[in-house]
Amino acid sequence: MTTDFKPDYSFESIREEFPILKREVHPGVPLTYLDSAATSQKPIHVIEAMDHYYRNTNANIHRGVHMLAEEATFSYEQAREKVARFIGANKPKEVIFTRNTTESINLLAYTLGRSLLKPGDLVVLTEMEHHSNLVPWQMLAQVLNLRLEFIRITDDGMLDLDSYDQLLKQNPKLVSFTQMSNVLGTINPAQEIIKKAKENGAVTIVDGAQSVPHIPVNVKQLGADFMAFSAHKMLGPLGIGVLWGREELLEELPPFLGGGDMIKKVYLRSFTYNDLPHKFEAGTPAVAEAIGFGAAIDYLSSTGMDRIAIHEQNLIKYAIDELQKIDGLHILGPDASLRGGVASFTLDGIHPHDVAQILDGDGIAVRAGHHCAMPLHDRYNIPASTRASFYLYNTINDIDVLIKSLKRVVKIFG
Repeated sequence: MTTDFKPDYSFESIREEFPILKREVHPGVPLTYLDSAATSQKPIHVIEAMDHYYRNTNANIHRGVHMLAEEATFSYEQAREKVARFIGANKPKEVIFTRNTTESINLLAYTLGRSLLKPGDLVVLTEMEHHSNLVPWQMLAQVLNLRLEFIRITDDGMLDLDSYDQLLKQNPKLVSFTQMSNVLGTINPAQEIIKKAKENGAVTIVDGAQSVPHIPVNVKQLGADFMAFSAHKMLGPLGIGVLWGREELLEELPPFLGGGDMIKKVYLRSFTYNDLPHKFEAGTPAVAEAIGFGAAIDYLSSTGMDRIAIHEQNLIKYAIDELQKIDGLHILGPDASLRGGVASFTLDGIHPHDVAQILDGDGIAVRAGHHCAMPLHDRYNIPASTRASFYLYNTINDIDVLIKSLKRVVKIFG
């Protein structure tokens, strides 16, 4: 199935390509989807690519010589090539398909824990990390007796780079951080963080779950060692993600899972593992999801990541300006110019779950809770927040609908 197309660059008309945005979530109440930081909606282009695979090419890959197997293998590996180009990787074999960002980081914690890290080593994280970039290192620290330290967050939601400089003096072995906060929206100075880490001999991991879908990302320009991200946050299907790593580092790591496809030869008491990327892709992979991921990459590339970033910047500026006009509303994070399309906030005396429930009555989908970032909320001494997050299919009208509904929330609670 060809994936070449010419999308309309009017972001208003882009909405027409997302079937779910035509839905009424309650009788007479259309959907206003503002939860893309949790998962993005899918254009018809992605849905049709996956449907085409199941209708016409369904087969396991790398193991058959019949026509269906060869077509499926070609499409799967073509998706890997698309991802590699999208993030500026040197070679497609540096792209490892996983289930999601979480699995990618767990893969690194497991393999680095067996090859690089030793008892007493320092791992540097930040106070704004998603649990996916906290818990795997906490688990590894319990096993290896590692030290975990954290780059502090300022009151306005930025990383305190002075505290980072102090941590670097302790010679960390690993620095792992999010490029864009899923709560604060803060876009961190990834290139600077990586450069300083490398000057001190540390391996670097970037959690790109929120950044790769929304801003142009080039791993070579960043200078990172590893990056993890997920398809479902960037118009692709759930159940597939990516671990990108520099080839020479991936070669040094031991395998993660054992089984089919990650081996060259198996004996009764030993085995030899396969070449990259198959070394880290044990078992039958998510073939349809990879094809859908490739279609999503086509869509984003054709629309233009620069254009998407500018569109979201316009949305978040407008949203922040309007949210600040609501009495008792407090926005977490920095100025709009320093963040992506994420606005998390609290309302005095109103629990975020109550806010989200009333918004849902108006057809508005937001996220309420700690957003898998409990320590970050602890930092601001709040139990939870309400989060509105935007993507290329959102418009100024979506924000106006949100603001109107939030005013109704305030009125209801007096």
